[in-house]
Amino acid sequence: MKKIWNKRKIIVLSSCLFILVVLIFSFMICKKAGPGGETQPSAKKVMYRSTMNPKEISDKPGKDSMGMDMVPFEVEESGPTASVGGRIAVKITPERQQLIGVKTETVEIQPIQKLIRSVGRVDYAEPNVSFVALKFEGWVEKLYVDSTGRLVKKGEPLLDIYSPELVSAQQEYLLALKAKDMTGLSGLSVLRSARERLKLWDISDQQVKDVEGTGEVKRTLTIFSPSSGFVIEKNVIQGQKIMVGDNLFKIADLSRVWLYGEIYEYEMPFVKIGQDAKISLTSFPGESFQGKITYIYPFLNEETRTNKVRIEVNNLNFRMKPGMYASLEIHVDYGTKLVIPESAVLDAGEMKIAFVDRGDGYLEPREIKVGVKGEDVYEVLAGLKEGEKVVTSAGFLVDSESSLKAALSQMVKSSSGGHKHD
Repeated sequence: MKKIWNKRKIIVLSSCLFILVVLIFSFMICKKAGPGGETQPSAKKVMYRSTMNPKEISDKPGKDSMGMDMVPFEVEESGPTASVGGRIAVKITPERQQLIGVKTETVEIQPIQKLIRSVGRVDYAEPNVSFVALKFEGWVEKLYVDSTGRLVKKGEPLLDIYSPELVSAQQEYLLALKAKDMTGLSGLSVLRSARERLKLWDISDQQVKDVEGTGEVKRTLTIFSPSSGFVIEKNVIQGQKIMVGDNLFKIADLSRVWLYGEIYEYEMPFVKIGQDAKISLTSFPGESFQGKITYIYPFLNEETRTNKVRIEVNNLNFRMKPGMYASLEIHVDYGTKLVIPESAVLDAGEMKIAFVDRGDGYLEPREIKVGVKGEDVYEVLAGLKEGEKVVTSAGFLVDSESSLKAALSQMVKSSSGGHKHD
């Protein structure tokens, strides 16, 4: 009997404990429930939206501006929400974010560089171009360089010329030389004048010594190349009479060339003398050449709003030819700064906005201030901190959702206050 009584006692206690748990659970449910005893969902309001224009919204049923019936949808009546440029925080589930292609990147401190791209044209280096002209009249007796494009070396003979003036000057020099030997110091000034006259006509010291050594007048005089390079102009033929100052040859040394680039006006503050430039030519795909900015011209092209810069390039194998067009890349280093991807910055008129991932699907609009623009990134001056995540892809869709939610929220608040909407 005692065992049976103990068993009944255990059953009674278990039943009481179960009833107590049920009562506690029911009390918790009733506490969340409304007056009718049912759980109250979050407050929602029914609005109506056009099927053709999602931004056309009304708080009453009817037709849109195109005469089509507006469809109802529910909007949560939330409390006050901070607005940034007509946008508020929006919640998009991870599944939907993946569906519309939302991607995020972390705001971080890293080196920032700006890449300035431009076009240019290869030209002769002006200091390496020389003309061959005479200071006396004469006739071409023999032409050694008879074609344009020929490569000549410094001191190489170009032509032989006969000039009566030159013959007369040699005769005077020989007479002055003999007079000096006969009269001594008294004839020295005459000899110096005759020798100076020959030098003023660009007769070399060696040629003067040859006349002096042989004691004979040279009928013709050989004209030598003043520099090494390619003959890019030839304005003389065999037997031609040459007048004083005629440009007979134009010779250019192409071992070093200049490249003229055009930089847009708004990019000029970032261009400095001494910067390196990367040069690409369509004639040599896959290859690049290095040059250095040596001069920035002090005037602007008013039609194209560009400023010309000069880039000096070594051209030892003569691969770069004057007249070629080139693509230029100038890298500007700004140092290490807090940066944000360019795709994360939304231009909202007078302000720049980025959407910050706050976790759990919440995307918050944030007004930011940006500094210099680098290669696909902006410097962040204010509005973001290192380590925060910003939306870099599908930002337009997120922006539209945020703007729409802000408009709906404003309409719900106005409707609750008794305002009428069209």
